[in-house]
Amino acid sequence: MLTHDDIKNALATVKYPGYSRDIISFGLVKDISIASGAVTVLLQLTSPHPEAARQIQEDAERVLKGLPGVNQVQVEVRPPAAGQGAASPFANQKGIPGVKRVLAIASGKGGVGKSTCAVNLACALQKRGAKVGLLDCDIYGPSIPLMMGVRERPTVNADERLVPPSNHGVKVMSIGLLVTDDQPVVWRGPMITKTIQQFLLAVEWGDLDFLLVDLPPGTGDAQLSLCQTVPLDGGVIISTPQEASLGVVRKGIAMFRKVNVPILGIVENMSYFTAPNGERLAIFGHGGAREEAARQDAPFLGEVPLFTEIREGGDRGLPIVVSTPTHPASQAFLHMAKKLQDGFSNPAK
Repeated sequence: MLTHDDIKNALATVKYPGYSRDIISFGLVKDISIASGAVTVLLQLTSPHPEAARQIQEDAERVLKGLPGVNQVQVEVRPPAAGQGAASPFANQKGIPGVKRVLAIASGKGGVGKSTCAVNLACALQKRGAKVGLLDCDIYGPSIPLMMGVRERPTVNADERLVPPSNHGVKVMSIGLLVTDDQPVVWRGPMITKTIQQFLLAVEWGDLDFLLVDLPPGTGDAQLSLCQTVPLDGGVIISTPQEASLGVVRKGIAMFRKVNVPILGIVENMSYFTAPNGERLAIFGHGGAREEAARQDAPFLGEVPLFTEIREGGDRGLPIVVSTPTHPASQAFLHMAKKLQDGFSNPAK
């Protein structure tokens, strides 16, 4: 005999278009009725996307018609409730207790200094008086523990939650703190998703003004897992000036916009190099990220020049913002941190 559970299990195979989660887990199924082999399902969307509604309806009808004992199917897909106006299926997510803002630090490709920027931005925000956490979501290549000079493992409190270690006034969590040195993480996507969810929701972050999340390059499992788990307050895109980097930056921007995550700004890293004789050399070009920000109608947070001291600080676990706050690179990061804070204090109307 056909049951409601049979219907739910079938609908759980229907993915929301463009995402890895299904319409059951998103809470879109509002009513199911069964009468003599006739199945009626009511779905309520949280985003006004007609194409997504059509695709969901077709997929739901297809899987339900394939169930034994079903001879008639009616799937009604309703638009968002009046006043809801959400642009993302993640509209009903709950935040992390005690964490005011969650910011993603992302890049389209590797090698642009994203983690270096994440570390120094976190320390810059802390120096400006904010309570800051830094989560390393690069499961395959975690570098945050090295750059932050954190070696101790997280502890477990009485509530069986991980307590992150801290250094330079910033709380840090990374898979690199849970595995032995040089041990590779050979995982498939579902394990990455589960780990990131635990890092966000099973860690005792405490009271934070900002939790910065250092993402791996690209638009894969880690990025989607983050977007699906907690509501993001915005994304910061790190790029270098050349077109090879900017081309994939556009994909990252498109991904964030697709899931209704505001772009807080674009950073041009490795913007230029100042030779010993004072000559400024544009090794990777110059100004490309600023121009791209203008094209994307996104804020431009600033330029970070090439300095040996930045790399040395990362290798020693002593970010340049901490070791030499007056250095030009430190001043660039502190200026960006101020822009981020000001953006939340005085949001554009």
